[in-house]
Amino acid sequence: MRRTLAALVVGAATALALPADAKTFRWANAGDVNSMDPYARNETFLLTFMHNIYEPLLQRDKNLQLEPGLAVKWSQPSPTVWRFELRPNVKWHDGSPFSADDVVFSLGRANGEGSNMRGHFVTFKEARKINDLTVEVETKYPDPVMADKLMQIAIMSKAWSEKNNSTRSADLTKNEENFATRNAMGTGPFMLRSREPDVKTVLVPNPNWWGKPEHNLTQVEFSVIGNPATRVAALLSGQIDMMYEVPPQDTARLSNTAGVKIHQVPEFRTIFLGFDQMRDELLFSNVKGKNPFKDKRVRQAFYQAIDVEAIKRATMRGQSAPTGLMVAPGTNGFVAALNSRYPVDIPGAKKLLADAGYPNGFEVDMDCPNDRYVNDEAICQAAVAMLSQIGVKVNLVAQTRARYFAKVLGPGYNTSFFMLGWTPGATYDTHNVFEQIMQTRGGGKGGFNLGNYSNKEFDELANKIEQETDKAKRDAMIVQAHKIHKEDFGHIPLHQQVVVWAARDNIELTQLADNFFPLRYVRVK
Repeated sequence: MRRTLAALVVGAATALALPADAKTFRWANAGDVNSMDPYARNETFLLTFMHNIYEPLLQRDKNLQLEPGLAVKWSQPSPTVWRFELRPNVKWHDGSPFSADDVVFSLGRANGEGSNMRGHFVTFKEARKINDLTVEVETKYPDPVMADKLMQIAIMSKAWSEKNNSTRSADLTKNEENFATRNAMGTGPFMLRSREPDVKTVLVPNPNWWGKPEHNLTQVEFSVIGNPATRVAALLSGQIDMMYEVPPQDTARLSNTAGVKIHQVPEFRTIFLGFDQMRDELLFSNVKGKNPFKDKRVRQAFYQAIDVEAIKRATMRGQSAPTGLMVAPGTNGFVAALNSRYPVDIPGAKKLLADAGYPNGFEVDMDCPNDRYVNDEAICQAAVAMLSQIGVKVNLVAQTRARYFAKVLGPGYNTSFFMLGWTPGATYDTHNVFEQIMQTRGGGKGGFNLGNYSNKEFDELANKIEQETDKAKRDAMIVQAHKIHKEDFGHIPLHQQVVVWAARDNIELTQLADNFFPLRYVRVK
């Protein structure tokens, strides 16, 4: 047992109250950040954690609107050029000055080998320094949301990266490491004090931060507590002040506990299932010589065997919103009229399988994280049971997020059937989901299209949507693209989860619908 978990278990019984004037903020999550490199993985938890240390050119305010970050102004001198005027007198954590050289370097690094952020650079042509406090970003063709995309690209120090042989991002899918994997040096409101992977990470305030702190913290301690019961016990005992993820089964109990406050908001993230539709033979199945998921009837059968309302009721305890689309309400391009789901139909699903040549079903492995999404493994277990009703034997392979992402995102995308969640990060626009999840892989697109769903008509529409500046035309194309994907059963959308956090009632924090957690808004009363 890790010493941190052991200490928390003991603390649940013998915890001491924190001093009234304590400004240390202790919080926990089921899984770790996995890397201190802000480009190591395009995943919400890593991004939100690292954006407390590193900062982007533009950031989101409490209403998720773009606001100045390391850039104080931005403009478009031409349809393909974005100009960013940088904030003067910004210092890196080591006291060295921030400049345009760092921005140009960082955009190149984020779009380079080993980076998992390259999907934001499909339209990117180049970044160039105009002077020490001005940078221009040129796109290959007009991209109306390029500024939004850069919101997720944290800026790194060129000199620090060169000094520490970290000019290239270490590829987590290949288990690579370099100095930036375990160390960090940004411009943000917090600095890295210590790092124990999978155990504890400690941050302290940056006394020379350019912004005006809204927090009153003197130290932040983040702990990894994988077991939900142990996490809850740690909160109730006072060993931690906040838990980033509350299991649905514990929400009612915690909401009725004196001294604890529940924070919850519907999330933009859509949880879905996907299939390998690329290989001629699945990697992990008893079907040989062909791939059943290339047949739309098989994909439809899987879809209509899964009862998302039952998952909402029994697994999520009501804390989910079943969806027929791959995007959530509030996302630009969400179409309410298309959000209804096809009905659950077990007899119909069996017939579809029989018509496709699988009257007795077949066997397939399912990859699922067990510490990434709310009740992720339990959702997968429910899907396994539901698919058994149509004769499909699913072998569940549940694993930590580090192992899961290394497998499914590694070279070859080694999965046959999987769960994934996606927030249209940075842009909050449907095209982000089209480009990263649904478009055919290649040319920077489809980076998270694990099963390589491919539809030529859809791809052509998505490419047009990417650069269309006429809103009415763009919206009409988005509707058509949604219809194509939905009728093709390209993926199985399940639900948008409700983000539920729990904190001691002396903690003030800001909860956002994109599940980002800015520590700069946290106060200990």
